[in-house]
Amino acid sequence: MTPNLRVLLVDDHPFVLDGVRLRLEATGEMTVVGEAASVEEAIILAGRHDPDLVVSDIHMPDANGLQLASRFAERFPSVRVIALSMHKDPEYVRRAFALGVAAYVLKEAPAHELVTAIRTVAAGGTYLNAELQAFLQTDEPPPSSRRTLTPKEATVLKLLAEGRSNKEIAERLGTSVRTVETHRLHLRRKLQVGGRAELVKYAVHFSDLHAIQLADAALAADC
Repeated sequence: MTPNLRVLLVDDHPFVLDGVRLRLEATGEMTVVGEAASVEEAIILAGRHDPDLVVSDIHMPDANGLQLASRFAERFPSVRVIALSMHKDPEYVRRAFALGVAAYVLKEAPAHELVTAIRTVAAGGTYLNAELQAFLQTDEPPPSSRRTLTPKEATVLKLLAEGRSNKEIAERLGTSVRTVETHRLHLRRKLQVGGRAELVKYAVHFSDLHAIQLADAALAADC
């Protein structure tokens, strides 16, 4: 392990940044050279501080965290990216590595696992814990990765899958477009997906059936 490994942190939650920075610098092997709250800021700071690697939340407010990996591969090919995520779906993990991440670490994992991942990546390797490797082999996400939706969230997701616009959904639910946008943001964060297309894909493949049934009941009650 090379002393004073230069690390750039990317997360839009300050308390997460603080916690990760303290844990990494406590090893005496790493220096956090920058902290970004968005993908665009991460690009700027990478050009300014020349990090050895980036530790990034996979879901950012201005872009999907996987897009960060792809953009870094193009602009900073020597900088390796470690993804932090709540998402255990095998397809999502495969996509992350296909787009260039060197390690995929679950946010629920103990802090020492991130340190292990960084050391592994710094040594030229890639990292994925045994649990996720097993899920990749079985191609079956664990039940905990299927975030239960509220009836309102499931209703919005169902209407999105039907091709409804934000305005149409707002009219259907008797609410404002801004409220619908808020529901969509919550869905993206809860399901760890990047945009409308991925939300619809989740609705087709991995949606919570009970929540969808609640959505159907809610829609029927409004008729």
